[in-house]
Amino acid sequence: MTEYKIPTGSGESEFTEKRSRFLGHVAMVESEEEARDFIAECKKKYYDARHNCWCYIIKDGPERYSDDSEPQGTAGIPMLEVMRREGVTNVVCVVTRYFGGILLGAGGLLRAYTRGAKDALDAAGISIVRRWVEAELPCSYSAAERLKQEIPAYNGILSDTEYGADVLMKLLLPEEKFQDFKDRIFDVSGGTVTVKTVGEAFRAVPIQK
Repeated sequence: MTEYKIPTGSGESEFTEKRSRFLGHVAMVESEEEARDFIAECKKKYYDARHNCWCYIIKDGPERYSDDSEPQGTAGIPMLEVMRREGVTNVVCVVTRYFGGILLGAGGLLRAYTRGAKDALDAAGISIVRRWVEAELPCSYSAAERLKQEIPAYNGILSDTEYGADVLMKLLLPEEKFQDFKDRIFDVSGGTVTVKTVGEAFRAVPIQK
């Protein structure tokens, strides 16, 4: 089974620390060339900034980073560690610093660049890419809320809900957990509800916004 996480979209962040302005940028890329193009665009846009520190991780490819003249180990690696810790790949991050005249020290820089990367990634969101079973769960209005509570336990995602004579929940479920979920719904509903398979898809689905 192949499963990995990527940024859902582009994200930006901004904060000021002791008069230094930090701008964070995160984007999803599919190659090292795309990552380097994104970094170049940021450097061009923020050409007047003191530092444009960056990192990227490419699936089944390289990991790279740069402190861009900040003290060694205070920018690029902390940013890279944010991406590793969150488990994302095919990601590029640039944190731009406009120097405010006050030195932050190594610890202050590490915290600032970590925050810039994390805030930008949070703004971008995280999606999981994997094979999903597309399913439908038809049920009564009285049973809907109870059955909906079972979905997260099986790492399922409620993609849509239609309200008519009854409730129709449309779900995405990891293929290896689908049968267990189906059995659980049958048991919880006393055999009155059956989860129906609609299809399957290999796609990115947001898990964090």
